[in-house]
Amino acid sequence: MKAAPLRVRAAPRSEAGGGVALPRGALLFVRRWGRMVGPPALLLAAFVAAWEWAVRTLGIPFYILPAPSRIGRLLVEDNGLLMAQAAVTLEEIAIGFIIALIVGIGLALLIFSFPIVERAVYPLVIASQTVPIFAIAPLLIVWLGYGMPSKVAMTALIVFFPIVVNTVDGLRAADPDIVNLLLILGATSTQVLTKIRAPAALPFVFSGVRIAVATSVIGAVIGEWVGATQGLGFLMIHANAQLHIDLVFAAIVYLSAMAIGLFLAVSAAEWLALPWRRAGTA
Repeated sequence: MKAAPLRVRAAPRSEAGGGVALPRGALLFVRRWGRMVGPPALLLAAFVAAWEWAVRTLGIPFYILPAPSRIGRLLVEDNGLLMAQAAVTLEEIAIGFIIALIVGIGLALLIFSFPIVERAVYPLVIASQTVPIFAIAPLLIVWLGYGMPSKVAMTALIVFFPIVVNTVDGLRAADPDIVNLLLILGATSTQVLTKIRAPAALPFVFSGVRIAVATSVIGAVIGEWVGATQGLGFLMIHANAQLHIDLVFAAIVYLSAMAIGLFLAVSAAEWLALPWRRAGTA
């Protein structure tokens, strides 16, 4: 009887083109980020290339519209100055954001728990957004001075509203059937809040925090524009007065990178804090 030929199965090829294959989770992560980052990166590259071409072709003076290459060179040459001013602005943003987060969530809990607080305070919170932020900034400078407190207060004011509104909506979004079931089983209001309402509110809270952290940069810069002795906003005002427009654009690059970084940090915190959403996405 003839023996069957021995067949050797070939080793699986790596999806990366050779070597050790990446874990499936890592591949999915890389592909997802490629789909998210690729299109905007290509669009940004095309915009920068068109900008560079237009400045060189039309001969636009650098004090009106500097070329991206000039801005990039300045980002390298004045990196120390920009980093020092960015650290001041980032500190103002961080302190103001933390204050707004603590006060906003606390006020949202009071609004949800006590109808009298909702009727008295909630309309005022909404009405506060009708006041132009530039109208408040000079008053904060007069009351709190040119130092960091006025910038922190400006950041907290501009961040406060989305946190409060989204937290209140999240607390109300809990499934009423589950809430009633726990109450029938003898759960206290605190237990219902911690076990049902708080987890249901977390996606809403993170949604408000993402909006707030992206706009917190605006609050700090407006405060520095009105009156400051340091920070990226202060640097932009002085550079603009001296027609140093490339330095203004360099500061804008830092502010944009700062806002994107803060947004991504909050998104990462949400990904870690909400495992049930992570499982649903997978």
